Amino acid sequence: MSLVLVGLAWVPAMAADCTQPAAPRVDWQRCYMDGRDLARHDLSGARLRETSFQRANLAGTLMAKVDAYRARFISADMRAARLDDGLFSDADFTKANLSGVSLARADIRRARFFHAILRGADLTGAKTQGAELINADLSGARWTDGQTICAEGSLGQCN
Repeated sequence: MSLVLVGLAWVPAMAADCTQPAAPRVDWQRCYMDGRDLARHDLSGARLRETSFQRANLAGTLMAKVDAYRARFISADMRAARLDDGLFSDADFTKANLSGVSLARADIRRARFFHAILRGADLTGAKTQGAELINADLSGARWTDGQTICAEGSLGQCN
């Protein structure tokens, strides 16, 4: 149990409530949302640190300004989701379908995109240092400079 200093007294920190419905600013830290259908929901500003969304349907979901540090999106369907300005450093997007996703100004440093589909994604202003893009399909993606469009067949890097 962790403690938080409130005034002059230490009180137990509030734990995430993994049963809360999908909503803006929901606190699902360290929750298991594997296989859930969360398509087209609004999770903007949510706390999703170390949460697992393996095989979840997040297509069209608004996830702007979320804190998803070390979250797992393995094999998730995230087509056309909006992840703008979010914290996704050290997250795992292995085999996720991120076609048409917007990651504008997102922090994806050290995130893993092994075999992920990023076709037509928008990475304008994204922080990508240390991101692992091994065999990631970047065809048609807008690169971090906001100008470069990755050529068809760009695997693992923007050509």
